[in-house]
Amino acid sequence: MLYEVLKALHIVAVIAWMAGLLYLPRLFVYHADAEKGSKQSETFKIMERRLVYAIMEPAQGAVWILGLLLAWQGDWWSHGWFQAKIVLVLLLTGVHHVYGRWRKTFEADRNTRPASYYRWWNEVPTVLMIAIVFLVVLKPF
Repeated sequence: MLYEVLKALHIVAVIAWMAGLLYLPRLFVYHADAEKGSKQSETFKIMERRLVYAIMEPAQGAVWILGLLLAWQGDWWSHGWFQAKIVLVLLLTGVHHVYGRWRKTFEADRNTRPASYYRWWNEVPTVLMIAIVFLVVLKPF
């Protein structure tokens, strides 16, 4: 029963983290087009900061803690699919931290990238998520 509870909590945390990873770059798209110092720009700063600190950071921490507990409970460490999944989750964590740096750039009104740049980055978490889900469900190796 403990394993199932951990898995359910892990899935909830993944959903929250992914929601943030998909929404934050979309906010960057709109923020990049907003005039620096404008009311709109200041509103995006608040939205981005709250998204990161109230949702994304706690969810990411929960994903990692619960995921490692699941790996321990299920003894998944030596399975190839799990090792591949960990690599992809590490990449997703890297994306999370890159987004965090970009948020600080926006907060300081130092963004120089166009909205189209962030549109492309909006797809990266989706691709990683799809690969992770297929690895977990299919356990191909």
